[in-house]
Amino acid sequence: MTDETTARTSAASRRPPARAIKGLSDRAVGWIFIAPTIFLLLAINIFPLIWTIRLSLTNYRANRTTAEVSWVGLRNYERILTDPDIWNAMQATAHFVIWTLVLQVLIGFTLAYLINKKFKGNDLWTTIIVLPMMLSPAVVGNFWTFLYQPQIGLFNYFVGFLTGADPSSFSMIGDVALAPWAIVIVDTWMWTPFVMLICLAGLRSIPDSIYEAAECDRASKWRQFWTITIPMALPFLMLAVLFRGIENFKMFDLVVQLTGGGPGSVTELTSINLKREAFEKWRTGYASAYAVILFVTVFGLASIYVKALNKVKER
Repeated sequence: MTDETTARTSAASRRPPARAIKGLSDRAVGWIFIAPTIFLLLAINIFPLIWTIRLSLTNYRANRTTAEVSWVGLRNYERILTDPDIWNAMQATAHFVIWTLVLQVLIGFTLAYLINKKFKGNDLWTTIIVLPMMLSPAVVGNFWTFLYQPQIGLFNYFVGFLTGADPSSFSMIGDVALAPWAIVIVDTWMWTPFVMLICLAGLRSIPDSIYEAAECDRASKWRQFWTITIPMALPFLMLAVLFRGIENFKMFDLVVQLTGGGPGSVTELTSINLKREAFEKWRTGYASAYAVILFVTVFGLASIYVKALNKVKER
């Protein structure tokens, strides 16, 4: 009797779980579990994208819901690509993205390289360095707005101490030439720790045995840095550039808090310009075409960059 019970239990344990659910196959059970996720993906991402593309081909205005909507085809795209204000915003965005990436990569990798060297107080300094990235962009924007004040801001006094200039003689967020650099400095201060952490993970993934073998071959520290450290940490560095490049291309809240796109439109990035077209001028169809162009630009550049990243990882 005991052997018969044991045999039944063993047979039941070998039965596929999906068969026990009213005769459903494994594939059917799998679709049941992933269907809600697919539905949410379509509802939150795919459908708005398709709807945006449809609106971009019309002259629809969100503040005139009763007005007749006309089909304009590609006219919105043509107007955007020939609008000098759009190209000025693109130029301001390119300046912001390129310089923030350069500074964050250089400073972030340097900090990661130094912290990777074990020394007393290593953990304390790591914690202090990563504090800025834990703050809200709104808080950081207000904080640096006070630092940039010509009369009471500590930043001006610090620059005046180093250069001998009068602290009240310049305004970082009020001067046309300095405002673009003001937002670059703040974003670099806030997000360099993020790049540092990714680079630090890459540096600590390099086996010590490789450096030991290089020392046996009498390779200098400089030689080890260029032939071992940089090549093996490069995929992590490129990954940090990808993340920060995408985020900086759509930067909005930090710049709004600091300069609001001013003075004039010198710091009006594409995200701010898009918001004004959509919710101040209420040119919804035009803004939809603008959004599609930005999406295609970011998606295309990211796709090319990911292919380059994969080739580096395969080396």
